[in-house]
Amino acid sequence: MQVRADRVSLEGHHGTLLPPTSLTVGEGDLAIVHGEPGVGVTAFGLALAGRLKPTTGTVHAEGVDTPLTELVAVVDAPGVSEPDDALPLRVVVGEELALAHRPAGKEDVARWLAAHDAAPFAGTRFENLTPALRTRLLTELAAERKGVRVLVLDTPDRHTSDVGSWAAPAREQAARGLAVVVLTATTPPSALPGTPAVLGAAEQPEPQNFAPEPTEELPASTDGDPE
Repeated sequence: MQVRADRVSLEGHHGTLLPPTSLTVGEGDLAIVHGEPGVGVTAFGLALAGRLKPTTGTVHAEGVDTPLTELVAVVDAPGVSEPDDALPLRVVVGEELALAHRPAGKEDVARWLAAHDAAPFAGTRFENLTPALRTRLLTELAAERKGVRVLVLDTPDRHTSDVGSWAAPAREQAARGLAVVVLTATTPPSALPGTPAVLGAAEQPEPQNFAPEPTEELPASTDGDPE
């Protein structure tokens, strides 16, 4: 499975939101994309997810029949999918589980929080969570949606300068076989883990791949076989 964006551009009412940009990600890939702060970064993520129609260029998935809107989850996009800061964590988790068509009752939420080492924060306002916990939990919740095989983390660096706080969960999801795209804007490219793809470029570096190596089957034992 691969998602390919081919020279995707977006025009807004007041000019260009996104210059032509290409990117390809597949199972186990982690692609870090850098752009200038602004709506263009989020616009690219929404285009990857099939939620914005490009002005030029195309986005398509290869190897699957699932629509992009079901295949790709955009995580924590400002003004789009970011949770309400005033809500307690347990409410956010309940809403996300319901979105994933999973049991979302009070006990279900409590079990999910306990399983993800977040039970002590159930009543904490979402805005008061640490950036690392925020990104980890939202990423886990998005990954649990039925049919989702691509995660787009929208500018987790806007919450913190600690690159590891979002790089670790991104790598973890890629190691599980998902394709992961992390959109960044405030972190200097030199501080990013690896050479980033750049908004406005058609030629991009290969994503890092964290998919586990397939295990080779050992030949059947011949002990005891007649010569």
